[in-house]
Amino acid sequence: MKTFSSALCAILSLSTSLSSVIAAPAPQSQQIAATLDTRATPQKNPPSNANDSPDYWMGQAAFHSNYAVWGNPSTTYPIYRNVRDYGAKGDGTTDDTAAINAAMNTTAGAPTLEPGRCTDSCNSSTISPAIVFFPKGTYRVSYPIQMPYYTQVIGDINNLPIIQATEKFVGMAVFDADPYDYTQNGRNWYINQNNFFRQMRNLNIDLTKIADGTGAGIHWQVAQATSLQNIVFNMKQDGTNTQQGIFMDNGSGGYMADLVFNGGKIGAFFGSQQFTTRNMTFNNCRTAVFMNWNWGWTLSGITVSGDNSVNSTGVFMAQSPQNQTAGSMVLADSKISGVKYGVQTAFNLKQNIPATGGTLILNNVDLSGATAAGIIDANGTVVVTPQKVNQFVAGSIYDNSPTRAFKEGLDAATAPNKPAALLDSQGNIYSRSKPQYASASRNDFLFAIADGGLAGDASTDDTAKMQAFLDKAASQNKIAYFEHAVYKVTNTITVPVNGMRIVGEMWPVILASGFDDVNNPKPVWQIGANDGVKGVGIEITDMLFEVLGPNPGAIVLQWNAATTDKSKTGMWDTHVRMGGSYGTELLLEQCDKRDALSTLVKECQAAFMMFYATPGSGNILLDNTWFWVADHDMEDEGSFSSKDNRQTSIFNARGVLIRSQGPVWLWGTASEHSVIYNYQFENVKALFSGFMQTETPYMQPVPQVPQPFSFNTKYDDPTFTICRDDQQNTVPCRDAWGLRVFRSSGVLIYSAGLYSFFNDYAQQCVQPGVANCQLNMVRVQDSEMTMYALTTIGTVNMIVDQEFGDNNPIKAVDNRNVYGSNVGYFRSTRR
Repeated sequence: MKTFSSALCAILSLSTSLSSVIAAPAPQSQQIAATLDTRATPQKNPPSNANDSPDYWMGQAAFHSNYAVWGNPSTTYPIYRNVRDYGAKGDGTTDDTAAINAAMNTTAGAPTLEPGRCTDSCNSSTISPAIVFFPKGTYRVSYPIQMPYYTQVIGDINNLPIIQATEKFVGMAVFDADPYDYTQNGRNWYINQNNFFRQMRNLNIDLTKIADGTGAGIHWQVAQATSLQNIVFNMKQDGTNTQQGIFMDNGSGGYMADLVFNGGKIGAFFGSQQFTTRNMTFNNCRTAVFMNWNWGWTLSGITVSGDNSVNSTGVFMAQSPQNQTAGSMVLADSKISGVKYGVQTAFNLKQNIPATGGTLILNNVDLSGATAAGIIDANGTVVVTPQKVNQFVAGSIYDNSPTRAFKEGLDAATAPNKPAALLDSQGNIYSRSKPQYASASRNDFLFAIADGGLAGDASTDDTAKMQAFLDKAASQNKIAYFEHAVYKVTNTITVPVNGMRIVGEMWPVILASGFDDVNNPKPVWQIGANDGVKGVGIEITDMLFEVLGPNPGAIVLQWNAATTDKSKTGMWDTHVRMGGSYGTELLLEQCDKRDALSTLVKECQAAFMMFYATPGSGNILLDNTWFWVADHDMEDEGSFSSKDNRQTSIFNARGVLIRSQGPVWLWGTASEHSVIYNYQFENVKALFSGFMQTETPYMQPVPQVPQPFSFNTKYDDPTFTICRDDQQNTVPCRDAWGLRVFRSSGVLIYSAGLYSFFNDYAQQCVQPGVANCQLNMVRVQDSEMTMYALTTIGTVNMIVDQEFGDNNPIKAVDNRNVYGSNVGYFRSTRR
């Protein structure tokens, strides 16, 4: 759970005036009691009489056996729902709104609206997940489709379904991921910073029929483990409409990619703490991206093609210099043309309030197609003429020096080192979208339960059968499909890397148990049999990894493979979650924040490490992956009335350790609440990161690092010798590093947000003007790296670079931003 200031809430009030903001009728709902511990036999699917021969395998009933959900007492609860089975016609004439909302909300295998999914009376829950599938067709809706928690909305990738707002559509957006309840003073259904685990993909959202030209495609107020992918937004293209493809007024994301926006007043209206956005196309939007507020944002692979209309803009972040609302933005590998202004910025060297507000970084951006200015400020001054930009920096600069420069310009800072291994054939940072296997059929898959004989019941040991299943799928060149279930493993699983493909249905859980030996840690899943093993590739999508109670010897994911084909390698929408969810035995009952702290109970020691890339590994691409040690109980029924989640104290020793010499790409990753560090990059030679986000454990400095664990020299743990004993009595020094970069080169980070919100669960330390929850956040030792747009919150020293001297840190007080502090550009080289 993130902190949020009243000042920032006031800023956000500016964003809520979106045309006709009227809440749709809210379905009745209540939270299911989590009482069932075992998995039942496969249940009967809902009738599938309207979708006999779908083109996309995801829409075929054979892929969805609807096994009983862990913790859900209903024996007929359907994970998978095809909107046609709930009455939607998709004929371009019928109003399908009620039928689609029924598919979203039903809890039984029949087309009736029954209570039970996590909606307006529920903060969060993992026991009522759902895939809502749209076959091809045109579905007309007259009011919003409201998305319950833990929902994936998926359309036919081969024939994108059209979700078309009717002429008299009333509501904020066609899809709403966090509705406002105006019967409760406009309260949201969910705490936006905790609005996790959502997905939308393969849709065409059409606003062109709305008579008065209002409305938005998606209201997307979300947090981590969320994604938008492969969505087209069609809006009116006249000069008077006020339509927006995405309306985002709040949140703490997040990731989106492969989106197309046609027409509208604004393609994407953005406001969130942080986000990574990649591969987005804007055609004839009057403003492509409106950056209302943020702490930090990465935009990469953006293509804007305008119609040269008056005052058209590629990216707008030009709130008043005296009242900055956008903290920072990195725009990279992009092209903007056919607009009057490429980028409108509020940054001003003399007038900025706060000092570094509106920090702006461009790298490899073609602005030559702008007609009036490549970059223009809020005063109308042309900062950069239309041209191709290698690098532009506006903000605080530490260019291989501990001395701050406050500059803006094309030559304000040294161009970063970009290892060739990180680039594609066009010279852009390499990226790859999540594979969806659009042309695959049932014969191309092996199913874990149906074909492999795994139990998936959270109690049977599935280790041996899982290994045999993966080996068989690899030998037959089949896609290994894990039905939504909970698969318990008690020993290391070796994943083949000979082109292996693994797909999960609605985040099936790999549940580790019995990894007890903290002195001899071993992987739960290892990608490749040993460090540096060669293989063609490995693709993992939509999987979830957890532990059952304490597993202090578990390395949850260990990446050994050095694959030879990066076009066949990656891990997408796959997460590691330590506690906080049903059945993990790491919940309030076992790990209430104060009870766990008072005794440092072994029962609350989750794992040794969440992710480890070994020295011999390479060609690693992680895309929208969240490594989370739960800070609260997601199943906490006692908190629903107060709209809050009670906190837990769960101890996880280490977050993400990258020792691979590369190349490594981290697109939209986050690592939160590990004890010793959240990220450590050691001996790497080529590593790129899009926006990376961390949080320090809320209980620290009680206990101090490394308690309740010990340092391990085999894994080169930082031992915090930089800290003096007397510092713990002022500002805590022995708190987890957000990021440590050690003996590395070729490290390139395009924005980061590293936050410390608490000091022993108290938040006085994060109040404006204080910012002393911990002393240091980033540690750089004997390394060459470039980092754009680093935001820290609650820390005194943003970066401590050994090359500058440990007593010469980069201080937060010198770089105050909208919320927290920001360094626009940091470069360090070995002396």
